[in-house]
Amino acid sequence: MNAIILSAIWGVIMMFGGVIFKKRDTPLYWAIAGVSIILIANVLEFFGHPLLSFDSKDMLHFDKFTLHFNSIALICTLLYFLLSGRDIEKIGMHVSEYFCLIFFVLCGVFISSSFNTLLLFFLGIEIMSIPLYILTGSNKANLKGNEAALKYFLMGAFSTGLMLMGIALIYGGNPQGSFYITNINLGTGDLSPMIAAGLLLIVFSLSFKVSAAPFHFWAPDVYDGAPAVISSFMMTIVKVAGFVAFIRLFSISFGAMHGQWQSLIVIITAATLLIGNITAVFQQSVKRMLAYSSISHAGFMMLAIFALNDTAHEAIILYAAAYSIATIGLFAILIKMKDYSISGFNGLGKTQPLLGFTATIFLLSLAGIPLTAGFTAKFYVLMAALQTGQDVWLVILAVICAVIGVVYYFKVIQAIYFKEPEDNDNQNISVSSGFKLLLLITVGLIILLGILPNIVIDWLYY
Repeated sequence: MNAIILSAIWGVIMMFGGVIFKKRDTPLYWAIAGVSIILIANVLEFFGHPLLSFDSKDMLHFDKFTLHFNSIALICTLLYFLLSGRDIEKIGMHVSEYFCLIFFVLCGVFISSSFNTLLLFFLGIEIMSIPLYILTGSNKANLKGNEAALKYFLMGAFSTGLMLMGIALIYGGNPQGSFYITNINLGTGDLSPMIAAGLLLIVFSLSFKVSAAPFHFWAPDVYDGAPAVISSFMMTIVKVAGFVAFIRLFSISFGAMHGQWQSLIVIITAATLLIGNITAVFQQSVKRMLAYSSISHAGFMMLAIFALNDTAHEAIILYAAAYSIATIGLFAILIKMKDYSISGFNGLGKTQPLLGFTATIFLLSLAGIPLTAGFTAKFYVLMAALQTGQDVWLVILAVICAVIGVVYYFKVIQAIYFKEPEDNDNQNISVSSGFKLLLLITVGLIILLGILPNIVIDWLYY
């Protein structure tokens, strides 16, 4: 509850800050302070000492899973502000408003992780999505960004319609006649036609939100067209929040009927893994490659929805941390570069040794190489899928796709260390010592989570 209220309040503060703040760099300091305050409040609530307490009429439910995910989302957002906050200032003139919209997105993230009714499920997803339509097209001088924003808005509105229709059908077909997801809690009987149709529509809508195939078609163009610093936020914190909402709704409301809709998730997962990884191999732009890579990671996170057991909950939390930290770190480096192509990374290990080293660690983690957080995260989702004892071929396919992923990540590593530097602006980038220190801290987190994943997982059972 504290995270929802404080993020909304801080968003309003940042909104009026556009009039109050005179210096261009002031909004960043306020944003960092705001995320830090929200994080402290959420941690206090985790330990049973909330700063604010309101009766939500059980429309919101805050358990260990929810509060732990909120903490991870806030830590990743703080890291995002520290690494890429200066680049948010470069998008346009309305710096304070950009941070304001990000805080409103965070408010939607926290509602999406704690909803207990279908109404707040819908509100959480939409509060999270609508500011992103604006942020995607925030650079008005970029026609590619404007096109991406329009495409995202139109496709997002269509998926919202599917979600609303699905909610209406589930409400109408639910014998309890309730919007509370705990009351829906369908048993093991056959799905009625109305419930089945509603379930299908919600699966399709949520698959769109998390860019799972075949509802992924908007993602490459939107992630590529949006400012890189906004793409970093959309591909990490927002995406994993969609999966947390997915797993919360389906484990509570439809978990007992898992076997009846599991086959649909299998098809979506297999398609997402194949399309994301195979298409990424042929990309020459690192930014667009990461967009397709994001789709492939959505496929791995879909394995948690397929499994829907205790290990799946552990896996989605660990994957949220590992994937978000590595992607935010890699984008922080990419944003500093003028040329986003793979050849733009040629010789980076020689001209910018620290940037080359940290970028390599981030890429290794995304590829799932042992001793990195990405490896342990993929191991946990695969283990969760294996524990079901069903569709073992899907796990084998995921392993094959992980090997395919190594191909396109190593193309960038090859450019960094095994190709000669080219005479371009990327070799003349200048970064501060503070930025380099933050990158090393981020690398340390990646290695730490790779060796000791229980640092994240054990808090679920505190």
